[in-house]
Amino acid sequence: MVDIALFGRAETAVFDLPPEDRAMSRNPVVVAVAITGSVPRKKDNPAVPVTIAEQIESTQRAFEAGATLAHIHVRNDDESPSSDPDKFAAVQEGLRRHCPGMIVQFSTGGRGRDPAGRGLSLKHRPDMASLSTGSVNFPTIVYENPASLVTALASQMQEYGVRPEIEIFDLSHLHGARRLVEAGLMDARPHVQFVMGVQNAMPADERLLDILLGEMRRILPEATWTAAGIGRNQAVVMEWALARGADAVRTGLEDNIRITKDRLATSNAELVGRAVDTVIRHGRRVASPAEARTALGLAT
Repeated sequence: MVDIALFGRAETAVFDLPPEDRAMSRNPVVVAVAITGSVPRKKDNPAVPVTIAEQIESTQRAFEAGATLAHIHVRNDDESPSSDPDKFAAVQEGLRRHCPGMIVQFSTGGRGRDPAGRGLSLKHRPDMASLSTGSVNFPTIVYENPASLVTALASQMQEYGVRPEIEIFDLSHLHGARRLVEAGLMDARPHVQFVMGVQNAMPADERLLDILLGEMRRILPEATWTAAGIGRNQAVVMEWALARGADAVRTGLEDNIRITKDRLATSNAELVGRAVDTVIRHGRRVASPAEARTALGLAT
């Protein structure tokens, strides 16, 4: 376990507003920040946090800007994806120290990771973990999630009390989630994330989002949901989601390294700030950590 230095805090976080200002809108929105992912490197954007200390500091700044859920990947020294459970534990330790109440969500994603290692970090009992319920084409690989692996990961999440976020890359993946409910491997109120705009997978198309939502509401009527747009699709997918009453939005350098076509994002916090502005423009407000936990069925 590494020793994490104390990073300075901003004077006021977005969700530290007085009650009269927080009452300005209806149901709050969870802002999720995917800080690192497994693909972008520092050569793509120097702000991508790679080391454990960088990840904790970057997440803290995002937390202060309004994010209340952190989606975590970890990297090896050469920036390649890692499944090292000790690295996941170290990031979690730092976030729990410096981001009080923030939801910590580990990735069990498979890009560049041995399937046997994808669930190793779950023993550290993060609040949540991502769970893909089917395979899909990615730009250069097939993202493989065979039924046996999905069942094994869901079983580990249940064993350790980790709440799943179901990553939906295709309509059939909703039915994969429903099968897990029917098998008793998760409850009937999962958190669902539609991933749109990955090359060779599900396009960022507003009509497709409506189809997906309709099917989710039919077979998983108690689910909470969000949608993630990849790359230049990040902002528009967020708009579509908020217009349809999403429980959460997702941003961060994992999905998008730019503010505009010609300018890189300076930090995860900058992307979170833009997400917060979008939430407010839609007449909603940012969930506090306690509100985010309640919305997603987690202990406060």
